Amino acid sequence: MIGPSALAMVLAGAVLALLIVGAGWALFIGLQARAEGKSALVENDRLSAMLASAPALSLIIRPDGRLTMPDRLADCLGLSPPPRDLADLSRDDSGIDAADFAVLTDDIEAAQKSARSFQRSVRVQGSARTLMIKGQRAPRELMVPGGVVLWVFDASESEAEIDRLSSEAARYRDAFEALTGLIEAAPLPMWYRGPDLRLMMVNSAYVDAVEGRDGEDVIARGLELVEEVGGRGPIASAIAARDMQRPQSQAVPATIKGTRKMLRVFDVPLPTGGIAGFAVDIEELEQARTGIKRFGEAQRALLDRLSAGVVQFAADRTLAFCNQPFRRLFAMRNEWLVDRPEFDRVLERMREANRLPEVRDFPGWKAERREWFAAADSQIEENWLLPGGVHLRVVAQPLPDGGLLLIFEDRTEQIQLASARDTLLRVRTATFDNLFEALGVFAADGRLQLWNNRFRLTLGLEEEFLASHPRVDALAKAAAPKLASAGKAVLISELVRSATVERLQRGGNLAFADGRHFEFAAVPLPDGNALFTMLDITDSHKIELALRDRNEALEAADRVKTNFVANMSYELRTPLTSISGFAEMLKGGYAGALPDTALDYVTAIMESVERLGGLVDDVLDLTQNDAGTAPVEQGEVHLDLLARGVAAKLAGLVEARKLDFAVEIAPSAGMVAGDERRLAQVIENLLRHAISGTPEGGRVLLHADGTATSARIVVSDNGRGMSEKAIARAFDRFAEPGLTRSGERALGLGLPLAKQFVEAHGGTIALLSERGQGTLITVELPRQGRAAA
Repeated sequence: MIGPSALAMVLAGAVLALLIVGAGWALFIGLQARAEGKSALVENDRLSAMLASAPALSLIIRPDGRLTMPDRLADCLGLSPPPRDLADLSRDDSGIDAADFAVLTDDIEAAQKSARSFQRSVRVQGSARTLMIKGQRAPRELMVPGGVVLWVFDASESEAEIDRLSSEAARYRDAFEALTGLIEAAPLPMWYRGPDLRLMMVNSAYVDAVEGRDGEDVIARGLELVEEVGGRGPIASAIAARDMQRPQSQAVPATIKGTRKMLRVFDVPLPTGGIAGFAVDIEELEQARTGIKRFGEAQRALLDRLSAGVVQFAADRTLAFCNQPFRRLFAMRNEWLVDRPEFDRVLERMREANRLPEVRDFPGWKAERREWFAAADSQIEENWLLPGGVHLRVVAQPLPDGGLLLIFEDRTEQIQLASARDTLLRVRTATFDNLFEALGVFAADGRLQLWNNRFRLTLGLEEEFLASHPRVDALAKAAAPKLASAGKAVLISELVRSATVERLQRGGNLAFADGRHFEFAAVPLPDGNALFTMLDITDSHKIELALRDRNEALEAADRVKTNFVANMSYELRTPLTSISGFAEMLKGGYAGALPDTALDYVTAIMESVERLGGLVDDVLDLTQNDAGTAPVEQGEVHLDLLARGVAAKLAGLVEARKLDFAVEIAPSAGMVAGDERRLAQVIENLLRHAISGTPEGGRVLLHADGTATSARIVVSDNGRGMSEKAIARAFDRFAEPGLTRSGERALGLGLPLAKQFVEAHGGTIALLSERGQGTLITVELPRQGRAAA
C-alpha cells in the first residue's frame, strides 16, 4: 500500500512531466512561429519589391475618403505634398484633370456601392501624361471595408501607340475600302478562298460570269467559274498554290453566258492561309496568237515560193529561218541548218560553197557584215559578183528585236537581159535605118519618139525638126505639101490618134505629088505607143492597074464565051431534034422494014442523041447559072414521092448493071420548099454518079430523112471509090469527063450541076470517098427554101 508521501511524489513527478511536455510543446510552437514570421517577412519583402517594380501603382481609398498611396504615384500626378484624401487628387494646376476627376469620382462611388469594377483613362494637368486607372472594391484581406483599390498605369506611350495604330488602321481601312471597290469594279472575275478553300468573297464580274443573283448566292451555292477538265480544276490549282506557296496559273476553257472562252486563271497564296484568285479572258489573245502563228506559217510558205533567197537571224545571231531558194542558191543542206548555225558559220559555209565574192581580208569583210545587226540604217543594199558570173543583189534589214533579215536576189538573168536589151536597141536602130519601109513611133501624147531615115526622106522633113519630137498634127502639116492632095494629111493624125487612144489598127493609101503611092498603117503597140508605117507601093500599084485591066478583059471574054456556049446549046437542039425524029421514024418503019443490024444502028443513034441532048441541057443549065438566069421555082416538094420517082426512072439502068439498089425513105423526110424539077435532077445526077462507079453485083443506097429544120438525102455505094485528086475535082465543071485510064469513075457535069442546084436552094452538099471502099454523098436542104438570085 502506497503511502501519502509516495503519492505526492508521484503526483509531483506527473506534474513535472506535464510541465516538461508543455514547455517542449511551447518551444516547438515558438520555433515554428518564429520560422513562419521570418518566412512572412521574406515574402513581404518580395511582394514589396514586386509592388515597387510593378508597372501599375496602387491607391487605396477608404470609405471616409482618406487615401493610401505611394510617393511615386504622387510624383506621377505632380502632387506635392502627397494628398491625404480623395478631393486632393485634383487641384488647380496639378493632379487629375477636373473633368476626368469628376467622372472618376462617379466610378469610385459606384464601385463602393455596387462593387462594380471600372476602367478609366485620365489626363494629368500640366503634362502630356495619360494614366489608365482600373478600380474595384478592396478585398477583405486589405481590411478596408467599403474601400476601393485603384491600379494606376502610365498609358502615355500606349496612348501614343494607340493613336498611331488608329491612324494606321484608318489608313489601312481606307486602302482596304479602295481595294475592295477596285476589286468590285474590276471587269475580270476575282475571288477569295478561305483556308478550307471554300469561296468566301467574289466580285460582281464573278457573279455576272456564273449568272448568280449576288455574291451571297454564289458563295452559298459554291458556284465555280471554270469546270474541271482532265483532272485540273479550280480546287486543284488552289491546292497547288497553297501547298507550294507560290502563285499558280493555268489556261482553262469556260462557258460564260453561253459563249465558250479561254481563261487564264491565277491562284495566289496569302499569308492568312487563304487563296486569292482572278481570271483573265485570253480568248482574243489566243486568237491573236493563233492568227500570228498562222500568219508566220503563211509568210514562211510564201517566202518558200519566192524566187529570191531569204534568211532570218535571231538576236543571238543564230539562224531562225531560211527559205528553199536560199538553200538552193548557197547549197545548204537541211541537216546542217537544223542546228541553227551562227551568222559567221553561215558565211563560212557560203565561202566553202564558192558563193561569196572574192575578197582579200575575209575576216575583216565578215566583221563588217556582222555589224549589220546593229546598223543605224533601216536598210543596207549591196551587189555581189560571185565566181561564174552570178550577180546577187543583197538587202540587209535590221529587225527591231535585234535580229537581221537578208534577201538574196539573183539578178544574173536581169543583167543579161539588160545587156541583151542594149544590144537589141542598137540592132533595132540599125534595122530601122535599113528597112525599106518608112517607120515612125508615136507616144501616147501624140509626139514622135522614134523614126528611121526613110521616114524622114519619104516625108521630106529636116532632121532638126524631127529631133524636136513634134506632135503628129505638126508633122502632118509639115508633110502636107508633099502629098497629091494636101487635105489628106489629116489622115496621118487620125490614124495615129486611133492607134494611141482607141487602140485600133487602121490603114490606107496616100498618093504623093511626084506620082508615088504609099500604103500606110497605124498599129497600137503594147506599151501604149503607136507604130506608123509607110510602104512604097508605086510599082505594085502600076501592076494592079494592069491586072485590073486584064481582069476586065478576061471577064468580058468569059461573058462572050458563056453567051457563045449558050447560043450554041440552043443551036444544037434543032439538029438533035431532027436526028432524033428521023431515027424514031426509021425505027417505027416509016421508010420500010429495016434489017436487025439497021435497027441496032438506029437504036444506037437514038441513045447517042439522048445522051448528047442531056449534055446540051447540062451545059445550058451551067451557063444559065453562071449568067444568073436559071430560074428556081418555089413550091412544096414531097421528098418521098420525088425520090421514089427518080429511083423508078433509073430502075432499068440498075437492072442492066446487075446492082443491088436499096431505097430507104424515112417518114421524117417530109416536104421542102423548092424547085421539084431541079431537085429531081440533083437526085438523078447523084444516083447516075453512084451507078457509073459501081461494078456489077455492087450495092447502091438512096436514103432520105430529116429534122424539123432540114431534110437530108444520102446516096452511097460500095464501088471503086475515088482518089484524093478526083475528090478535089468532083464538083469542078471543067473536070475531064468519062472514065480515066485507071478505070476511075467519070466526073462529068452531074456533080457540079447537083452542087449548083443544092446551093440555089440554100443547102449544102458533101462528098466522102476512099479507094476501094465506095463513095457517100450527103445533101442537106432547109425546110424553107430561098428564091434563086
